[in-house]
Amino acid sequence: MTLQEIVEAIGFSVLSHGEADKQVRWAYLSDILSDVMAKAPKSALWITHQLHENIVALAYFKGLSGIILPEGNLPDTETLQKARAKRIAVLSTSETAFDVAGRLYLLGLRGRP
Repeated sequence: MTLQEIVEAIGFSVLSHGEADKQVRWAYLSDILSDVMAKAPKSALWITHQLHENIVALAYFKGLSGIILPEGNLPDTETLQKARAKRIAVLSTSETAFDVAGRLYLLGLRGRP
């Protein structure tokens, strides 16, 4: 499933566009950066409540498909500028992290290869 198909299926607000045609098979939910660094599969969508700019750097270096911010959370302008410069998708939703994870699971995404 492509990132764009996921965005349309769930109805995320796109704060920063990534690679819309990128294939996404995995998702990872964590607010602990070291956990994401160690365990998130490459090209996964990352669900987090973290909003600081380090999330962009981590997503970039880890090769993640994007960052999902649940519960209407929004990063500051500087973080979004960095995400846009690195072509990291930043998506927002009013749904809880748990609900987003469930919806991604129903679309066929899994937590690990």
